[in-house]
Amino acid sequence: MAGRRTDTKDRIQQVALELFAERGYEQTTLQEVAERLEITRPALYYHFRTKEAILASVTEGLVESIEELVEWGREQPKTPESRREILQRIGDLLENQWRPLFKFAQVNQGAMQGMPTGQRMQAGMIKMVSLLEVPGASSVRKFEARLAVFAVILGSVPFLFDLEVPESERASVAMEVAMKLISED
Repeated sequence: MAGRRTDTKDRIQQVALELFAERGYEQTTLQEVAERLEITRPALYYHFRTKEAILASVTEGLVESIEELVEWGREQPKTPESRREILQRIGDLLENQWRPLFKFAQVNQGAMQGMPTGQRMQAGMIKMVSLLEVPGASSVRKFEARLAVFAVILGSVPFLFDLEVPESERASVAMEVAMKLISED
């Protein structure tokens, strides 16, 4: 039974994020979330009493995954292989977990800024983009390392990637660019 509750919570989070990104956080109601899920409002309230609670739970999961990645990345040697692995892990997390939240955050920046987890997410992102820096590198190389992370992130945001690249190829194109930015050439 606990598995079903977790599945329902996950579905609520996913659908709410979709609606927040489509309609805007402020314009979306819990009633609309319940309707899209085809559940009653009391069933929704069992899991989340407010939109804020839904958003907080989603952002908390994102923040935790960023913090885990940063912790893991800091333990890795500063080799080209580990830097590529860090970048690949960022790409995998984007593909599997972060994409809906990044889309939401870009459309609803005000809602994210007012949340404590939004501030933690921002701090985690700053730490994450610095993982690829090589100690003692020039300012240009440090900037390229940070750009590599943003290239991967931008590759997952369709409306910022207006090149004629099929959606199925966007992430791999962005990753290829990011890998070039951290190459030793």
